[in-house]
Amino acid sequence: MSDIYLETLIDADIHHVFDLARDIDLHQKSTSRSNEKAIAGRTSGLIEKSETVTWRAKHLGVYQTLTTKIISMEKPHQFTDIMLKGAFKSMRHQHMFRDVEGKTLMTDRFEFESPFGIIGKLLNTIYLTHYLKTFLLERNELIKTIAEESEMRD
Repeated sequence: MSDIYLETLIDADIHHVFDLARDIDLHQKSTSRSNEKAIAGRTSGLIEKSETVTWRAKHLGVYQTLTTKIISMEKPHQFTDIMLKGAFKSMRHQHMFRDVEGKTLMTDRFEFESPFGIIGKLLNTIYLTHYLKTFLLERNELIKTIAEESEMRD
């Protein structure tokens, strides 16, 4: 099992950051490089507990689909999604939010396991962990930019 842990400090209200992190439309903007689109389940707006979304995107040169489900949500402090169907053997993404002196500390814990036994573990070590970390960092940077620009306008 591979584990990616990221923290992003955002100068914005926790409620606003929480909503941006579960916004399907914003996610699609942040993943334009892989042409990620929501194609089934919740395909627009804010995803809620027990809802699913199926994504179609080009990763590693191949179009793939991934269906996830929000299995827990405590607004505005956390939500967790898991893979129901897709290329991973397993996947779990915890999104956590904490108020820190009027700013929001957004924490991602992304755990995944690749199929194909030892070959999958080798792929994780050589390439996939870095690829997914960069993918999450790009998403987080867009959330931070939009949240902080919104705060400046208010």
